[in-house]
Amino acid sequence: MSAEPLTAVPPAVHRPPVRDMALMAVGVLAVATSGPIIAATAAPALAIAFWRNAFGTGVLLPVALARHWRALRGLGRREWRLAFAAGALLAAHFATWTPSLGMTSVASATALVTATPLWNGLIARAQGHRIPGRAWFGMVIALVGVVALTGVDFTLSPRALAGDVLALLGGALAAGYMTVGGAVRRRVSTTVYTTICYGAAALLLGAFALARGDALTGYDAGTWAKLAALTAGAQLLGHSVFNVVLKTTSPMIVSLVILLETPGATIIAAAWLGQVPPLAVVPAVLLILAGIAVVVSTPSRAAESVVPVE
Repeated sequence: MSAEPLTAVPPAVHRPPVRDMALMAVGVLAVATSGPIIAATAAPALAIAFWRNAFGTGVLLPVALARHWRALRGLGRREWRLAFAAGALLAAHFATWTPSLGMTSVASATALVTATPLWNGLIARAQGHRIPGRAWFGMVIALVGVVALTGVDFTLSPRALAGDVLALLGGALAAGYMTVGGAVRRRVSTTVYTTICYGAAALLLGAFALARGDALTGYDAGTWAKLAALTAGAQLLGHSVFNVVLKTTSPMIVSLVILLETPGATIIAAAWLGQVPPLAVVPAVLLILAGIAVVVSTPSRAAESVVPVE
């Protein structure tokens, strides 16, 4: 038996519930701290990714066992497979994006990894959803705002370009993670799903880090403090909050709202790391907001799915 009743598949393009919009605002503020904290943390990239997932699992597992034990025992094979698949995609996302932060600027890495709406739009279209032209237009507007913050990095160096490619790949993997997560959240509670997902990601990232010879321990107190802050903010208040809204808001809309992480991370990086943001920050924010408004105001009837997403 599933942990929660099966819910209807939300259209790919729709106006999110007010509650979801409020939660996504909290999530955006939380994940905006991710890039700057990672860039300032003196630990191997894969180790950082491992510990944020391991710490997140450590926080959630006692709650899942104490309050959701019956739901855990009642999960079917399909739910376990999907939750593990989401964890694998999350691990691959972190394994590509986290190293990119040491190769290119925080602004560029954050911008390219948040270019997930186009990936989610393509996935939704492949699943049978109709994506109206107005929604694609809104996504392009928002992404133009993102590119306005980062275009300079493409000409800096081969290393920066490689970092940009890794971040872009990380965005595609994040789109897959959110799509699979949306399918799981139709049947499984947030706590149960995130516990399994983060646990699977931690196992895979830990194994990969050890295979590479990366040190998982031996850090100073300041590094552990940054890892704890990364877990509390970006992981538990960021990823977990987005997993909550995936039950009633489509992955494409969630990924579109996450674009607001880019200017947030850019401002934090400027204040904390001295990475001066370009003058395009203000118009970029306005473009991103305008793009989101265009997409969510698209009539949902035009965006109804052709076939149900299972």
